[in-house]
Order: sequence, then structure tokens, then C-alpha cells
Amino acid sequence: MANVETAYPNEIGKVQNVYFAGEKLPVEEIDGEYIYEGDILLPADMLSSKEVKLVYEKGETPPAQKSVGRTSARWPNNTVYYSIDSNLSSKNRVTDAISHWEANTSLKFVQRTSQSNYIYFTTSSGCSSYIGMIGGRQNITLASSCSTGSTIHEIGHAVGLWHEQSRADRDNHIKILYNNIQSGREHNFMTYAESGFDGKEFTSSLDLGSIMMYGPYSFSSNGQPTITKTNGSTYTIQRTSLSTGDKQGINSMYSSTSTTSPQYVDGERYIIHGLTVTYKAGEWWYYSRIYGWCEVEYRNGNWYYAR
Repeated sequence: MANVETAYPNEIGKVQNVYFAGEKLPVEEIDGEYIYEGDILLPADMLSSKEVKLVYEKGETPPAQKSVGRTSARWPNNTVYYSIDSNLSSKNRVTDAISHWEANTSLKFVQRTSQSNYIYFTTSSGCSSYIGMIGGRQNITLASSCSTGSTIHEIGHAVGLWHEQSRADRDNHIKILYNNIQSGREHNFMTYAESGFDGKEFTSSLDLGSIMMYGPYSFSSNGQPTITKTNGSTYTIQRTSLSTGDKQGINSMYSSTSTTSPQYVDGERYIIHGLTVTYKAGEWWYYSRIYGWCEVEYRNGNWYYAR
């Protein structure tokens, strides 16, 4: 079993820092694409080499052109539209993965007719996906080696799930063995807190059974483990089904009781209209490198400081 899904399995790109949703992230650039943690594609028009102003002062007039990264990241009405490339081999990988998602979550997958925002399953050299709904056509790429389980994993990214091993609390459960990681790939093992996110999670602890979890030999340079349990033993990943924790995360993001608006969970972080924000007691908070934690509010297509 492959230990990690990768967009370009046989290539290592130039690593650079970019800003996405108000956060600084290390990415690889390969063939004009920006790749985070091996298989997560970040849209070029939502990235910047410099920090972009995403939150405005009260009374300030934002520029006429919207800033980088204006996307809600969630699929409205719990509905994901999709299309399958006619040249994609083993199309049953897609249909079986979709059936699994529909059987285990409140999400619906509908074949696209004329909808502008949709997932396009197509062939490539590896497995990859964008994170959340980015707007327009967004590819999920599936090489012939990408299994049904890998397809479930990539759909997980497309609906908003990140990788499990990058949780802020992961050091309580696993060890990262940097000496065994391929040179130039070390950035794939940063926690979200190290990357700049606030570290809140949808579930209470790391889930080794998550379909979003890296395998113990991911990006190994020498055949030795790159991730072990804290006691030094290895573990087995699965690419069969969504775990209980995976389902809990999706149900936190997509309410099964409401098809008109998302149900936000207290203490969790979200990317909403281009900004990484945390929901706390009915209010939205953003962590500014200059001001620290600030309450913000969304009005007329832009985020503003609330106080």
C-alpha cells in the first residue's frame, strides 16, 4: 500500500513560502502548480509572495478588486457537483468513493450540468486535490495507481479536510523522524500551528485510523520510518473507509440538519471568504501577527475588525 498520496511522485519542486488565507505556508512549485504536503494543490490566484491585507478597519474602503483568496471553502447546501474526464481509467474508483461519502455523511454528489463550481476527476502522474471549494473547476487528479481509498482521501481534501498528522497536538501521539525524511520534503511534516494556523481541531485527539493520515514511511529517504508512535513502534494506515473521526469532522463542517447554511462549531477554525478565522461563542476571531487575536466581522464581501 502506498504510504502517502502525492501529486508528483517522482519530482521534488522548489520550496518557497507563500501566503494563503492569511497564513504563511511552505509549498513546492512543480510545473506551475503549488503543492502543500504532497497532494494538496493551492490555487495560484489565491496565493501571494507577500502578506495580503484581508481585514480592514471600520470605515476603511477596500480596493475595488478583491484581495487574494476570496472563497468560502465550503460547498453550499451540502452539495458537491462533479464531472469525470472521459479519459480517466477505472471510473468506478470515483463512483465507489462517492457512494462511500454519500452513505456516511450528509454530503450529496451530483453530476454537473451547467454549474460553475465543480470537481473534475482527471488523470495525471499522481493523486492530488484542492482544499475545500475554491470556485470554478477544480481538479482531483488520479493516476492509475490511485485506489478507491486514495480517491476517498482526495475527496476529503476537496470538501475541507486536511491531513491528520499535522494536528497541533500530534506530538502527544506520534514522533516525526526528520533524519529519515527526503531532503527538501521536511516541510510536509510541519504541524498546522507551526505553519501559522491556530491549532484547533474538529476531534479531541489524533486518529491513526483516519483516511487522512500519512503512513509511517511517507517521504522516507532510506526505507526507515518517518513517523512512529511515541513508543517507537510503527502503525498501519488504512485507505478503506472514513473513520469515526473523519465523519465527526465532516459533520462538524456540514450539518446534517441544515441544507441552507453551515453550522459552526465553537472553538474550531475555518477558511471563510479567504481568511482563516476561529469561531468562539458566536463571534469570529482572527490571529494577526501585529495585533494578536482580534474579533472580526464579515460585511459586504470583506472582513473588518469588529472593535
